[in-house]
Amino acid sequence: MVQHNEGTREDLVKYRIETAKGDLKSAKLLLAANEFRGANNRAYYSIYHVISAVHALDGRAYKRHKDALANFNKDYIRTEIFPRPFGRRIAEAEEIRHASDYDDFYLATKSEAEEVIATAEELIDMIEEYCIGRMEQDSERNRE
Repeated sequence: MVQHNEGTREDLVKYRIETAKGDLKSAKLLLAANEFRGANNRAYYSIYHVISAVHALDGRAYKRHKDALANFNKDYIRTEIFPRPFGRRIAEAEEIRHASDYDDFYLATKSEAEEVIATAEELIDMIEEYCIGRMEQDSERNRE
């Protein structure tokens, strides 16, 4: 496998947002095919990748999902940069994904998958807008 480790922080943020959007698209396709376990997985990974994008703005990366989510809650939810209810919604999406992936007799439902997808969609929109704004501010500061 060839890895490309070149690019700016801005490139990384954009890449992670696009990855999140691709995962969300996959989740919607799986939902339409009544593959709810897979839809939960892809929607969760969409959330994880977009959260990783916002961390990249600060030059941070986490190897464990648990750490990425905890620090997002600490730095962006508790400070109310993003609405507090998203902290719970993200935690629920993580629990659903874990059950979908690892619990043998877990029955994923359409409404559950729709909920996780809605969380991913809203979070992508908010984080993308936030990241664009922050990158524009950083760019203006660098020109001064």
